[in-house]
Formats: sequence, C-alpha cells, structure tokens
Amino acid sequence: MNAHRTGTLAVPGATLHYETRGSGPVLLLIPGGAADAGLYAGMAPKLATRYTVASYDPRGLSRSPLDGPADAPRADEEVSVWSDDADRLLELLSPDEEAVVLGCSSGAVVAVDLLARHPERLRRVVAHEPPLLELLEDPAPHRALFAGVRETFHAEGADAAMKRLGEGLADGAGRPAPAQPTELPPEIREMAVRMHANVPVFLGRVLAPFSSAVPDLAALRPVAHKLVPAAGRDSRRQLPLYGPAARLAELLGTGLEEFPGGHLGAVESPEEFADRLLTVLDRPAG
Repeated sequence: MNAHRTGTLAVPGATLHYETRGSGPVLLLIPGGAADAGLYAGMAPKLATRYTVASYDPRGLSRSPLDGPADAPRADEEVSVWSDDADRLLELLSPDEEAVVLGCSSGAVVAVDLLARHPERLRRVVAHEPPLLELLEDPAPHRALFAGVRETFHAEGADAAMKRLGEGLADGAGRPAPAQPTELPPEIREMAVRMHANVPVFLGRVLAPFSSAVPDLAALRPVAHKLVPAAGRDSRRQLPLYGPAARLAELLGTGLEEFPGGHLGAVESPEEFADRLLTVLDRPAG
C-alpha cells in the first residue's frame, strides 16, 4: 500500500520529477529552499497511511531539469510559474477530487499562490512559515537582508552567502536559524549532496523574488477557510520566518497553527510534525 513510486511530468519550460506513496486523497508536499522531494522523507511513511503522499523536485532543482542547455543564462524564478507546476501535478494525480497541500518556507509561498489562483482544486492548504516579507509592518530590513545574501552569493560564493543568511536570521538569543540546507537530519542525509547542488539556484534565483512576493489577499479572502497559516514553536523570535504567517492569519481572520520545531520542523521532528499535520487536516474547514 505504501510502495514508493516515481514519475515525470513535462510542464512548460521544464520536466518535473515527482514521487508518490500510499493511497487515499492526495496530499501534495511542496518543498522549499534548496530542498527537493527528499525533504519530506521522514514524514511520508506516516502520512501515507492516510493519504496518497506526493512530492516533487521544483523546476531547476535536483531531478527536474529546465529545458535548454544546463549552462544557459536564467532569469529569476516566478512564484506563479511554480504554482502552475503544482496545479498541473494535481491535475495529473487528483483530477476529480480536491487535494490537500503542505508547503514549507518558499514552498509555502507557492502553496499560498496556488490557493489564490486555483482554489477549486484544493480542500486545505497548510502554509508553514512562508517568508512573505511584504506582509510585515516593516519589511525593509528583512528585504535588505535577503537582497544582501544574493549579492554576497554573486560576489563571494554560496558558503559566504549561507553564512550571512544564517547570521541574519539569528533569533533574539543569538542562535542562528537552521537555514543551511546541508544541515539535515540522518533520515535524509543521503540527499544532502543533491540539495547542496541546488543552493546556487536558491540563493541566486529564488530567495529574493519569492520573499518579496505579495500574496493576493482579495483572492484569498473568499477561500480563507481553506488556508492554515502555520509556524514553528521554535521560530517565535525570528520575525522574517514566524511573522508573515502570523500576519497572514490576522489579515484573513484565521487562526495561526504552531507546529513542532522551527523552520525545518518537517525534517527536525518528522514524526511529531506529521502527527500535527494530520490533526490539522482532520479538522473541518472554516
């Protein structure tokens, strides 16, 4: 019943690698940062007892190559294009039934846009710490941080940029946020090399444009009962991570759900995170 299956889906400009396991309604897990479908390896077995669990490598990452030469110049990635990719994947995997979605970090930005633009396909969307900086009362310093990280990447390389990002996201106690995609728990450590290779795409073409995206609140308000803004308990003092989810909940009149762990709770505490997700998804919408 929980057999691991893989496939590919051609989308405009790319070919997506996706993975499924389990049976039942589709639960699409959208990875964030430099991660790919392997981000959710620790959660998937438990979730697959209730759902057909699907995840994928976003375009340009890992096993989802962009069309054209690998060394061709690339523009910034676009949230709407990535949410269209998710919509096409749901059309393939759940054409006749509403699906549920979890997105984490930049994947949560995609999930929020997916709900705004394709609500008919979705029963529930859990958006865990989308870095939607423009929702904050004063986004300027955080916007400057992420822009500076990209500048550091181009000038000094990925290691220096990730160091600057970690320092910039340090919480009030001076503890760096667990932002480095290479610092993974044992159950998915074998995928670290693949994710490490994605860091240049994340730093150069995803971090700044995705964190500066402005969600369509007018489109979200009529379907706000389907959206669950979420954040990690350990992220409370990290404004650019916790703050946008809290503000989104406030603006849409929904509750903010806290999950175990911090920004990488899905991989730091996969069993507890999966239990919390199932509890949230079992609740009636509204």
